[in-house]
Amino acid sequence: MSHKSVIEAERAADEARSKLIETAQELQERLSPKVLAHDAWEAAKAKGADLAEDAVDAVKARPWAATGVAAAIAMFLAREPLIDMAGQVIDGMGEKRAARKRRKTAAKAATKSVPKPAAKAALKPVKRVETKK
Repeated sequence: MSHKSVIEAERAADEARSKLIETAQELQERLSPKVLAHDAWEAAKAKGADLAEDAVDAVKARPWAATGVAAAIAMFLAREPLIDMAGQVIDGMGEKRAARKRRKTAAKAATKSVPKPAAKAALKPVKRVETKK
């Protein structure tokens, strides 16, 4: 090998080495946790925006279905308070029925305390007796 070819080979090796080092540094930068986290965050934001846009389009296309789904989710989340409230309403209705029954029973008892002949007499029309003059 001539001296010129050795110098050219060394220069080519130096260039290859510098390219290899440069590539390794680029990979190191790309694979750093900070860059990976940033890229993941940007991708998640983009995907979230796409999902939100699709959801808005779906709600615009079917507003009644979306309302039903939202109501079902709300009822699911509030199921314990709703169950408690329904129990209170049912208990309240039972108390109203019981009070109505007590009133009816008291009214029947009050009519039973009046003697029957007197009650019948109170209902009969009074006959007028005409006197001759």
